[in-house]
Amino acid sequence: MPKMKTNRGAAKRFRKTATGKIRRNRALTSHILTSKTTKRKRNLRHSKIMAPGDAKRIHTLLPY
Repeated sequence: MPKMKTNRGAAKRFRKTATGKIRRNRALTSHILTSKTTKRKRNLRHSKIMAPGDAKRIHTLLPY
């Protein structure tokens, strides 16, 4: 049986932590930033741990 391929689009967007959880970046940070407050933009910089239901789908895209 051949090796499974990693989905390259997902690999650029998500990372696995040491415990196997999926880390993701936040949305809404690319444009129309003048209407967002400084505090809101600062808080959007930090990444989050993905919800368990969504993480299941990402685990199939990132097998390794």
